[in-house]
Amino acid sequence: MSTVSVLPTSPESVTEQAALFSPLTIRSITIPNRIGVSPMCQYSAEDGFANDWHLVHLGSRAVGGAGLVFVEATAVTPEGRISPGDLGLWSDAHIEPLRRITNFIKQQGSVAGIQLAHAGRKASTARPWEGGQPLTAETGAWETLGPSPVPFAGNFPAPAELTREQIASMVEAFATAAQRALIAGFDIIEIHGAHGYLINEFLSPLSNQRTDEYGGSFENRSRFLRDVTEAIRNVWPEDLPLFVRISATDWVEGGWTPDDSVQLARMLQDLGVDVIDCSSGGNSPTAVIPVGPGYQAPFAEKIRRESGMRTAAVGMITDPQQAEELIRSGAADLVLIAREFLRNPYWPVTAAQSLDVQVVAPVQYGRAFSGSRKRS
Repeated sequence: MSTVSVLPTSPESVTEQAALFSPLTIRSITIPNRIGVSPMCQYSAEDGFANDWHLVHLGSRAVGGAGLVFVEATAVTPEGRISPGDLGLWSDAHIEPLRRITNFIKQQGSVAGIQLAHAGRKASTARPWEGGQPLTAETGAWETLGPSPVPFAGNFPAPAELTREQIASMVEAFATAAQRALIAGFDIIEIHGAHGYLINEFLSPLSNQRTDEYGGSFENRSRFLRDVTEAIRNVWPEDLPLFVRISATDWVEGGWTPDDSVQLARMLQDLGVDVIDCSSGGNSPTAVIPVGPGYQAPFAEKIRRESGMRTAAVGMITDPQQAEELIRSGAADLVLIAREFLRNPYWPVTAAQSLDVQVVAPVQYGRAFSGSRKRS
């Protein structure tokens, strides 16, 4: 077994200089450091099946030292895919290719997580490099679903409003996918409640105009997520962690707010959620988002401070000192990194060197860190 880990250069550096590389235990799972690979869609599956691309993409980040590696948003139903290239877990046949990936991730000493998702009214679109626009009948479009028949944008179709019976079926689909995730070897599930996808659409008054028990008040708009959470927690082992990713704000007047997020975190904590993954936006094309280094980290700090829930910070986290400060200051318990991991699969090694932490590399790569000049 080859593993990647890091050791502080002195015992004091664990708390004073290398909080980023301290372990985090949640229930029975210990994440060896505070660095996670954020779920990032690869749009490279066929009929929902993981393939060699996913193995190499995710496996290389585990080799690179990430303590937690999340598989991308994985659809719980076929119509829940963002694009035809999304991963799925709506069938038992999807389990084995994912188990190949979890086995490799764990062999590197990392923890394997998966994000379960339904794209709602933002489903049925082309891959980003094919334009990302809604599919047409000629290009294989399927009917999209949502809490209300409100399109995401002018060029998107209005989704079909989910009936109560369909909502119940959707909740069951999340739970069944969670059972498959367990068989596939995952140690952490994250429920995708962000970025304008189905759960986020129920939460936000911008997209939820229902008048039944799933719309209107905060209590009602959060019901679908609470139903999904309870259903998953009922089938997910008590000793394994459960995360929820939210958009902490819509960045639109009259939409979802950070205070709503704190209230939601308190509710979810009572339902057995362990970590709130704090993203933002995605539910309105008119949102003005002040993107910049660590721009979403204040949401993680607020939710952690006001709800007592562990949080993960995500968004434009690229610098090791920046990540270290987020953990050391108590703003977040984890940093989940996306684009920077696409640029550099070995970012944790770079961060360790920057923070004066000794790298313990896989034996296969040891000569790159030993100072040896012997012939390769």
